[in-house]
Amino acid sequence: MRLSVRGWITYGAACLRGKALLPGLLVAALAGGVASADDAGPAQELRVMAFGDSLTAGYGLPRDDGFVAQLSVWLRENGTPGGVPVRLINASVSGSTTAGGVRRIDWALGDTPNAMIVELGGNDLLRGIDPAETRANLEQILSKAAENDIEVLLVGLIAKDNYGPDYRTAFNAIYPDLAGKYGTLLMLDFFAALPEDVADLALYVQDDGTHPNAKGVSLIVDDIGPKVQDLIARSLATLK
Repeated sequence: MRLSVRGWITYGAACLRGKALLPGLLVAALAGGVASADDAGPAQELRVMAFGDSLTAGYGLPRDDGFVAQLSVWLRENGTPGGVPVRLINASVSGSTTAGGVRRIDWALGDTPNAMIVELGGNDLLRGIDPAETRANLEQILSKAAENDIEVLLVGLIAKDNYGPDYRTAFNAIYPDLAGKYGTLLMLDFFAALPEDVADLALYVQDDGTHPNAKGVSLIVDDIGPKVQDLIARSLATLK
């Protein structure tokens, strides 16, 4: 999926409104149903944190239809490496830029994740922020993860020509370059599983034309699920 200028404008306005709806951490345990962040899980439990913006925060959706909740169900149905119990933590914030991610990364790491799904950059793209700044911010986040021996799945977005070909080239190079530098797993485009045709896409997005609805999230989760299984496997290998 490639977002139009109009789509990005709608996306940004919705995200900014969504800041007032900032959810608390959603923690879903694959073994034993839904648990709170204060519940003491088994020692072998693996903690995977979604660290992103409205796309992974579940903006505009009931909690059970959001990205983290649907990914929890997908992993329960499709399994985890070695059958390890996995606890998913939603530390995503609607409206977050990569700079916002830098400001809250230390707070988020206080929840001691073993692995992270880092999905940030959409709001930078919306605002036309210098790709060099976006890159530097994401690098700070990945560096923090590396310092704490946290495995990462880096999830990107694809820029079109809204700000010109030079901007597009610079932005689209960020995610593969950083994944290579830090040895993270990479999903180049969060929206890759959704149709590009506008008429077909309408079935999978909310009324704002950009944020995925429950059906859209389901397609995205089906696409990213195997990468998350790989992330879990990597994290288990690190813990050995």
